[in-house]
Amino acid sequence: MATRGVRSAHEGILRRQSARESAARTYARALPIVPVRARGLTIEGADGRRYLDCLSGAGTLALGHNHPVVLEAIRKVLDSGAPLHALDLATPVKDAFTSELFRTLPPAFADRARVQFCGPAGTDAVEAALKLVRIATGRDGILAFTGAYHGMTAGALEVSGGATDVRVTRLPYPHDYRCPFGVGGENGAELAARWTESVLDDAKSGVPLPAGMILEPVQGEGGVNPAPDAWMRRMRQITESRSIPLIADEVQTGVGRTGRFWAVEHSGVIPDVMVLSKAIGGSLPLAVVVYRDELDVWPPGAHAGTFRGNQLAMAAGTATLAYVRENRLAERAASLGTRMLAQLGALADEFPCIGDVRGRGLMIGIELVDPESAPEPALPDAPDAPPVGADSGGAPSSGADSADAGPRPAAPLLAAAVQRECLRRGLIVELGGRHESVVRLLPPLTISDEQTSAVLDRLADAVAAVAREPVRAVRP
Repeated sequence: MATRGVRSAHEGILRRQSARESAARTYARALPIVPVRARGLTIEGADGRRYLDCLSGAGTLALGHNHPVVLEAIRKVLDSGAPLHALDLATPVKDAFTSELFRTLPPAFADRARVQFCGPAGTDAVEAALKLVRIATGRDGILAFTGAYHGMTAGALEVSGGATDVRVTRLPYPHDYRCPFGVGGENGAELAARWTESVLDDAKSGVPLPAGMILEPVQGEGGVNPAPDAWMRRMRQITESRSIPLIADEVQTGVGRTGRFWAVEHSGVIPDVMVLSKAIGGSLPLAVVVYRDELDVWPPGAHAGTFRGNQLAMAAGTATLAYVRENRLAERAASLGTRMLAQLGALADEFPCIGDVRGRGLMIGIELVDPESAPEPALPDAPDAPPVGADSGGAPSSGADSADAGPRPAAPLLAAAVQRECLRRGLIVELGGRHESVVRLLPPLTISDEQTSAVLDRLADAVAAVAREPVRAVRP
C-alpha cells in the first residue's frame, strides 16, 4: 500500500505539471521523474527510484548535487544576517567571489580584466557581451558559427545555429564527423578558416567589419563538438589582426568541465571577452561577462538587472571555484574523460548504430546513426595546403563508420530510445546535436571511478537493448 501511495503521489505531480506548465517545457518531457532528494551524482525520485545524474543541470553542477562545501557556504551567508539582495553594491560576499574568479582566469587575461554582473542566466551574459562589443566598436554585425547555442533570449538566439537574423554572419565550425566541406580533419579546419578570412577580406562578400565574433570552445548543445586548438588560435589571429573582439562562450565549458579550468586554455587563446554562467554559481543562478579593460567604455546603466547581485549564488560560486581549483578537478576531468572516451570508442566498434564518439574532459557525446543506411560517399582528398595545425583539439573521434567514408544519417529515434533505456536503468542523460541524435554525458567533476564504471555499464546495456530491437531510423 505504501509503495502504491508513493507511486500515486509521483504520478499526480507529473499530471499537474502537464496540465499547468507551458508547452515549452523540455527536460520534463523526456525525463518523467520527480526529484525529491539529491547528493553528488545521485537523485532520488518521488517514486523511490534512484538515478545516476549525467545531466548535472545541463552542466551547472560541477560538484554534483548539494555538495557539503556549497551548502556550508550558503548557510554561512544565511546565518550571518547579510543582505540577500544588493543590486550591484559592493559586499564582502561579492568581493570574495570576484577575487576567486580572477584567481582562476588565465593571468594574461585577468591582469587587465573587468567584470560585469548580469541577469541570472547565461543567455543574459551573452546579451551583455553583444551589447558591450557593439558599444565599444561602434559596429553592429556579429560573426557566429553553425551549430552554435548561446541562449534563448533575442540576441542570444540571433547568434545561435538556427537563427536567420541579417545582422549575424554564419561561419562554418570545424567538425570531423559531419564536416561542412565533407573532408574533416586538418583540411576541413583549414577550409573553415579560409572561408572566414574570405568573408572578412572580400570587398564583395556583403559582410562589413563586424563588432565581434562569438564562439564556443566546445559546442555543447550543438552535439559536443570540440574546436581544434590550432583552429582556435587561427580565429584569434584573424580577429586580432582585424580589431574584431573575440567572445568565448564558456557558459557550459567552464570550471574544469573540459579538462582545463577554462576551455580556452587548451589552445592558449586569450579572448577579449568571456561569457560565464552555469557552474560559476555553484548550482544557483549567476552570470557574468569578463572582458579586457579597453572595452570598458559603456556608460553607467548601459547594462543592468535587478537580480545581478545574488549573494547566495556568489557564496556558492566562490566555494565551487575554490574547491575545483584546490582539488585539481580539471585534471581529474581530463584523465577520466580520456578513459570514458576510450571505452565508448570500443562500444562504437561493437555497435554500428554509434556513428561517432567525441568530447573533451567530462563533456562527451555519442552520435546515433541509422546503421541500415549507407554512409555518405567520401569526397576526394582536399589538395595539399598549409594546415591549420596538427592538433585536433579534443579526443580523436571514433566510431563504427570507416575513415574513408562519410557519416551515416542521424538517427534521432534511436537516440531517444537509448535515452529511455538509460532512464529505465537509472541513468539520466541528455540529447543534443543535429536532429537531437547525440547522447550527451555531463557528469559532475566529483564522479568516482566506481560511479564512472556504473554509468558506462548502464549506457552500454541501453545501447545493446536498442540495437537488439532497433527503432526504425528515418532521415530527419
